[in-house]
Amino acid sequence: MYFTFLALLTSAGLAAGEPNMTHTAKGDFDVQMTPASEWPLEDGNNVRRVTLEKTYRGELVATARGELLMAGAPVDGSAAYVGVEHVEGSLKGRTGTFVLAHKGVMQPGEQHLDITVVPGSGTGELAGLEGKVGIDIAENGDHFYTFEFTLGEAR
Repeated sequence: MYFTFLALLTSAGLAAGEPNMTHTAKGDFDVQMTPASEWPLEDGNNVRRVTLEKTYRGELVATARGELLMAGAPVDGSAAYVGVEHVEGSLKGRTGTFVLAHKGVMQPGEQHLDITVVPGSGTGELAGLEGKVGIDIAENGDHFYTFEFTLGEAR
């Protein structure tokens, strides 16, 4: 019985003896973005603030709320954003909360996103969490995440 339990922990990649090992969690999520305010500028650019709500499924089972500040260019649809997102739930069976910091720049045909766990923001069984989240959006609009993370010692 003990060996079966240890094998399950090891297969999940979260054995207690490997706190700084890099793990990967994957799944999909729904996101709802609601405009909060907008500042159209005379040159055609615009700046707006939106709130977001997410539901994560897969190896991260969580809900999240956050705010983004976005700016868009009028000519080709290019845009940039920064934001924060508070996540609450379970990551590969460990429960707690953490905060993600977002920075993104998009232009037609490509996007550059940097979504990082805010250092020291992990709570509960996610204390010491560090990592980055990648996002893929399918042609049909479905959203998928890949979360590369470590669960080091809480600082």
